[in-house]
Amino acid sequence: MMVTYKNSSGQSGIKAYEIVPEGIAVQFMDGDIYLYTYASTGKEAVEKMKKLAVSGKKLATYISQNVQDKFEKRLR
Repeated sequence: MMVTYKNSSGQSGIKAYEIVPEGIAVQFMDGDIYLYTYASTGKEAVEKMKKLAVSGKKLATYISQNVQDKFEKRLR
């Protein structure tokens, strides 16, 4: 179940996220949803993304600067 991203800055390109045991699904404002997993992105990066998602701070920046297209698959 997707959780609305807090978007502390008010300028994020992220709309929602869903944390799963070995990954995180991220929905962007354009509606696209990408699944980032330990296998595709690395455990350390995914765990960082989970923390940023919960805090509502700088998840989009982290994705664009660190993981870019290292998603496992596009869900939508």
